[in-house]
Amino acid sequence: MMRPLLASLALFFVIAGVAHGAGECGRASADRVALRLAPCVSAADDPQSTPTSSCCSAVHAIGQSPSCLCAVMLSGTARAAGIKPEVAITIPKRCNMADRPVGYKCGDYTLP
Repeated sequence: MMRPLLASLALFFVIAGVAHGAGECGRASADRVALRLAPCVSAADDPQSTPTSSCCSAVHAIGQSPSCLCAVMLSGTARAAGIKPEVAITIPKRCNMADRPVGYKCGDYTLP
């Protein structure tokens, strides 16, 4: 009697984990990960500015997953902070990230 109940509960948690589990940025939402890019606010506003080392470190860490980096740059948090996606998308290049995903499509934008 107990076994079917435990099996049902296990199945429920597996399905719930898939439905609410990993997204583009793993278990953290893109909006939450976007907060890590606070040092990049000025670099995301001015395409001619040189990003700070703390900005480049954050972008490099997030950029290990191109889909996460894209989701973060297009997130509601980034939009609410006034981030311009067309400028933010150039930060990995301006940080001289050798392993940046050149040509990766991010919404209407392409990583240079």
